Amino acid sequence: MLVGVTLRNMGPESTRAMMADCVRVAEDRGFESVWITDHVAIPPDDAEGSGGRYVDPFATLSWFAGLTSKIKLGAGVIVLPYRPPLVLARQVAAVQELSAGRLLLGVGVGWMAAEFRAVGADRRYRARDSDAALDFLNRCFATDVVEANGQPFLFKPRPPRPPVLVGGRPPHALERAARYGDGWLPMGLEPADVGPMRVRYREMTDRLDKPPGTITVMAGLPLYDRDASYDALNQYRVSGVDRLVCAIRYRTYTEYASAIGSLAAVCAR
Repeated sequence: MLVGVTLRNMGPESTRAMMADCVRVAEDRGFESVWITDHVAIPPDDAEGSGGRYVDPFATLSWFAGLTSKIKLGAGVIVLPYRPPLVLARQVAAVQELSAGRLLLGVGVGWMAAEFRAVGADRRYRARDSDAALDFLNRCFATDVVEANGQPFLFKPRPPRPPVLVGGRPPHALERAARYGDGWLPMGLEPADVGPMRVRYREMTDRLDKPPGTITVMAGLPLYDRDASYDALNQYRVSGVDRLVCAIRYRTYTEYASAIGSLAAVCAR
């Protein structure tokens, strides 16, 4: 089982210096991937924990690519309806190109009504718009010449398409992952629930004559207790999870480095 970690591109922890230090220590400790999140317009009455400060995920991941050389760079998750599909595809291609193919593209349909209003997107159609964006993204990475709004254009650079991991709850997220993506990215899925979800997911990919998708779970571990963390990590491993992304809570670089060190020790057992 692969193990990744989160990194805050939000709130007071998202300074240039702290993010640089955190992504470097995550790579130095040997984690497979580091993950950030996506918000573009936090309303004042819903800004607790971030203060409304979010550093753009595509810019951040491109910057991380220049600071690191091995660790994979995860978006968990990009909200598809917030961006025009062509702009989104260009951003994805740029990060994938500049990172030498290290992008892991987590995507979702979004949920925050105020944010949808701010970006001018209709929340009622977020599922439809997300499916259209994923279909367009796949077409862009399949050929150099693509058509949008009746206009053919060249899609270059065209690096290998990054793995597309669809976040959200079943059954809709599973269906979307089977149809358009390479994996499912649930939040907080319990180990006992992995098996039944994998069976459902496999049934969907089989019907579409596609390879079985991966399951990446984002979850917290009790890092203050290494024995409990090891047990939890092992339960996910035995359940068949392909990748666990551990949510790291911290306020300072020292706290982040300490948590990363504890997790690395647990993974090494």
